[in-house]
Amino acid sequence: MAKEVAVGKRAKISQAQEYVLLAVLGASLFLGVAISLVKHYIDKISFNAEVIGKYEQSIVAYSNAIRDIGVCQKPKGTIYSEDEIKKCDPSSVEVSSISGTLRGNIIEDLAANEALNSVPKEDNSDCTDEAGNVYTYSELIKKYNDSTTSEDRAKASKLIQSCSALRVIPDALPAYRNEEALLSSLNKIFIMSGWEPDMLSPGGEAEAVTFGTNLHNLSVRLSVEASTPVTVKVLNNIERSIREFDIKRASIEWGSDNTLVINAQATAYYMTPSTIEETTASIKPNKGK
Repeated sequence: MAKEVAVGKRAKISQAQEYVLLAVLGASLFLGVAISLVKHYIDKISFNAEVIGKYEQSIVAYSNAIRDIGVCQKPKGTIYSEDEIKKCDPSSVEVSSISGTLRGNIIEDLAANEALNSVPKEDNSDCTDEAGNVYTYSELIKKYNDSTTSEDRAKASKLIQSCSALRVIPDALPAYRNEEALLSSLNKIFIMSGWEPDMLSPGGEAEAVTFGTNLHNLSVRLSVEASTPVTVKVLNNIERSIREFDIKRASIEWGSDNTLVINAQATAYYMTPSTIEETTASIKPNKGK
């Protein structure tokens, strides 16, 4: 009888141990699943937070770029709203409202530079008023500020670009290859020097440009035969030109009738426009954590 009781107790103890073991295994399994789910959701929340953070950074950077350039009216808040960007019209922006921006500084400072405004503008009929007088910068900016429509403001802005000191920039370093304009610039220099060439033509091999990714060159053959004072004047005017000319090779000799003959190979430059492209960044969850 005692033996049967002992066997029964051992059976109950074994069964209780099995229950405890199953309970421990179940709790461990539940804890493992819970920890995995918690980690999964924490990673998901962290990833979404990172995406949202990058998105907000892009919006702020984009808004700051618009504000710093000065193509839109200043935003009501810290960043431009979607509605403000849709209504953005560069032609409707007043110069006084974009002071301190890139566009504002160019229009207010560079365009008004008296030294650069000495660039001749008589060749452009658009730069003269009804009386034939060349517009001053103050007159150009007044036309811009007095414009009542976007179209009139756009026309006034174009006048500022072509009839003020801003014209020096494209004249000195054009944004595209234009051999005719280059030869026209040289012809003006010759006329200013009191000498008229028999013929003007581009030609020769230009040396490769070793600086500037967007800088390109144009080759010009230059031949001058005139009196010594006139020839020297031609060279001086070329040196003073706002257009950059690098004379690579030259020969100087006396010609007939006591003339000075110069044959030279020169290089002028132009720069292709720079473009701004949107970039897309991919954010991937860090699976190593």
